[in-house]
Amino acid sequence: MHSTMIVAKPRSRSGALSYLSLFTSLGTLLCCALPSLLVLFGLGATVASVLSEAPWLVAMSHHKNRVFLIAGVLISASFVYVYAIGPRLQARTRPCEPSDPSACETASRFSRIVLWCSAVLYLIGCFTAYLLGPILVHFDQT
Repeated sequence: MHSTMIVAKPRSRSGALSYLSLFTSLGTLLCCALPSLLVLFGLGATVASVLSEAPWLVAMSHHKNRVFLIAGVLISASFVYVYAIGPRLQARTRPCEPSDPSACETASRFSRIVLWCSAVLYLIGCFTAYLLGPILVHFDQT
């Protein structure tokens, strides 16, 4: 009895992982970082109206540590795939068509742009959610 495995093309896995990491980093930014930043700039009424229209953000903020952990793991996995695993798979399987050799390069470049945008959004979210409050408290006491 033979078992057949369907193996996705490396490009589609890389793209899916990049988009998933972008989605989770946007989630961390929306649930935890953006409300804090808006309140810092005196836009508390804006935060209140957004939270009344999207109450699921409150539920996400209650699980802030888990949200940031999952997003960090997905972004890290995406970095490993894009920079370590993906190039080896491309070298071994040669998924690019000879008629359009720039297609793989374009897709790879786009995946890296999405990945770096995800990482920047995640770092902004981490800074605002975990570091900005203690920094402001420290400066307020001095």
